[in-house]
Order: sequence, then C-alpha cells, then structure tokens
Amino acid sequence: MAELSSGTPPRAAGLPQIRELSVADIRAALMHGLSDFAHAPLYGLFFGGVFALAGIVIVLAMTWWNIPWMIYPFAIGFPLIGPFAAAGLYEVSRRLEEGRPLAWKEVLSVVWAQRGRELSWMAFVMLFVFWIWMYQVRLLIALFLGRMSFSTLEKFMTIVLTTEQGWVFLAVGHVVGAAIALVLFSITVVSIPLLMDREIDFVTAMITSVRTVLTSPVPMIGWGLVVTLAVLLACAPFFLGLLIVLPVLGHATWHLYRRAVLPAA
Repeated sequence: MAELSSGTPPRAAGLPQIRELSVADIRAALMHGLSDFAHAPLYGLFFGGVFALAGIVIVLAMTWWNIPWMIYPFAIGFPLIGPFAAAGLYEVSRRLEEGRPLAWKEVLSVVWAQRGRELSWMAFVMLFVFWIWMYQVRLLIALFLGRMSFSTLEKFMTIVLTTEQGWVFLAVGHVVGAAIALVLFSITVVSIPLLMDREIDFVTAMITSVRTVLTSPVPMIGWGLVVTLAVLLACAPFFLGLLIVLPVLGHATWHLYRRAVLPAA
C-alpha cells in the first residue's frame, strides 16, 4: 500500500497492530473513497439511498407524531449511526481493492451475514449511544425550555435562536453532543471495518479503534470533523446529499482502516 506513514507503535498484547497516521493518509483515504465511488456508483447510491430514506421516514414520523422540534437534534445525531450504515460500502471497497468482481447478491449476502457476527453487537452499541443522544436532548429541552411553548419546528428554532434560554440550550447541548460524538467516533472509526475484515470480538475492535485515535489524535480528530461537517451539510437538503456523501465517506473509511491497522500476521 503506497504512501503509508512509517510510525509504528509497540504492539499491545492480543490486539491488532496499528500505525501512526498523518494528514497525508487522511487525504489519500479520501481520494481512494472518491475513486471507489466512481468505479461503483450504483452501489454507493444504493447504500446512500437506504440511509437517506431512513432519515426521511423518521423525520416524517416526527411530523406525524407532532414533535417536529425533535427534527433538528435528530438531524444532528443521525450521523452517529452512519458507520454501521456503510457496512456494505466497506465490502465494495474490499472487493475493488482485491480485484474481485462486484455482484449484488454477494455484496448483500456479506452485509446480511453480519447479523450473526460481532458487528451486530456494534450496531447495538451505536443505537444505544444514539438513544442516549436523543434522551439527553429531551432532558435539556425540559431543563432549559420546559416553560416555553413550541408546537412547530419554526417556533422551536425561533425560541432557540432568539432567547437567552435557547442560547444556553444550544451551548450546553452542543458541548454534550460533541462529547458523545467523540466517544462514538473513537470506538467505531476503525472497529466496524475491522469487524468486517477479521474474526475478532467487538470489544477488541473498539479498543483498537480507540488506540488508533489516541496514536494519531490530530489527523483522526480532523477526519472526524470532516465527516461530521460533510454529513450535516448532506442532511440539509432533506437528507438527499447523503446519496453522494455517505458512499464517498464510507469507502474512504475502509481505506483509512487499511492504513491504520496492519494486516494480520
């Protein structure tokens, strides 16, 4: 693999060996992600479309249930489960990397098979963290905006953006949200493609992911910010931007994993 960083920390016993990453690795992974999407656009559009459709359905459900003010925090937290949604994209990138042919049946069967592997536990972890995110939003609304009335998203945004209580809610909410996002990013950025690639337990995968972030904090946090901003912008036009953004980032994440974790002995 070309352009890999040379720094390799001592190997932790029983854990996959990782290497230190640089900004050049992040840039190269992103370029590989664009290349994979260009080589297999239908797969990218399909998996991106599934994720976008899920977001649209949930937003419509919130409107139907008369809780439109939850759309904004949902849109902020929705990217937290993005890495799991990209599982099919990792398989596409792996096949392109190995020069193997792409076939819908084989790619989808690999994704379906994950339900009986350790990746299903990671899905539980991610959904649990997402539930915590939504719960803390409701808690902060009750604490800071509980005495205010808002029956529409427009009224909610007006209160949040024009009142002192709303500013405090935004400040505290984004700090708490950033902490939750950082934790989830750290335990998933490498763990999900690692679980797709090897037969290891999900706890080892999460530890490896956290070690990767701690070994290369600046490039990895930078990558996390790129992913967050790109997905948020993609969600703006009613999640339709995810048709392009999710597959590119998903493919790029696979290549970032391949650069961060050394091949198994």
